[in-house]
Amino acid sequence: MKLNMSCSYTYPQQYTLIDTFWIKRMDGDKINLKAYPEYKDRVEYIEDRQNKTAILRLHNITENDEREYCFRLVTNTEGQKWFGQPGIQLKVSALQVKAPQLVLEKQTVGLICETTCSLTDAFIWYKNGQTLKIHSKTLQLQSERSDSGRYSCAVRGHEHLPSPAVTSLTLNPPKSVSVSINGSGEIVEGDSVTLICSSDSKPPALNFSWFKENQSSAVGSGQSFSISSFNSSHSGRYYCEAQNQHGSQRSESVSVSVKGIFYAETLLCLSCLKGEVSTP
Repeated sequence: MKLNMSCSYTYPQQYTLIDTFWIKRMDGDKINLKAYPEYKDRVEYIEDRQNKTAILRLHNITENDEREYCFRLVTNTEGQKWFGQPGIQLKVSALQVKAPQLVLEKQTVGLICETTCSLTDAFIWYKNGQTLKIHSKTLQLQSERSDSGRYSCAVRGHEHLPSPAVTSLTLNPPKSVSVSINGSGEIVEGDSVTLICSSDSKPPALNFSWFKENQSSAVGSGQSFSISSFNSSHSGRYYCEAQNQHGSQRSESVSVSVKGIFYAETLLCLSCLKGEVSTP
């Protein structure tokens, strides 16, 4: 944003004008604005000495620029220097979005577009730079995961002066917890078997516990659970539980067993049947 502050001036014609510049009105301070580091590359002077008009152009205005500015004249005669009184009082009305950065899923939260001046015009809300169809001072969210994003606001008619964007993140306990088996799916006795627990949560789940059905205590922890030498005693149904600071959820059970056991038992049974049939 840039702003022009203008003035007109006169001075006794018997003096020769040698310098003009703008100052910020402070006690005893009559220093050229361009000498201040905080105004470097942000100040332009536009002057028409024939018509005795002067413009101060200020770029990238912030609340820190709120003060009185005066135009100063310096002549070639000792002591003949003046500055305009009163000067131009700059008031900066800043917009900002007040919102909690972190909210729990399904929690109702209001984002407020705040300003330092009285405004009755409609407000405009933006999410990730896209205009929302909301024109009130408060934006109500139900904190779905889709509500996470960067929000800013502006006043209608002044869309070129939006507030700084704030990030709102929706947090949730683990969801869609599932177990996958690392490997070809064919488990033979002596194989190394690894189960992996996956979940969708924000923040990510850090604690994982593993359980085998019909056992009262956990059989392992961590996002993966490994059995180095699988045998028939390890066969059963396993599930995991994922947890973050907002809650926990368990997965569906998956069946893990040694392939070929049922086939071997079937052959043995058929052998017995054949023996019974062949007995006279």
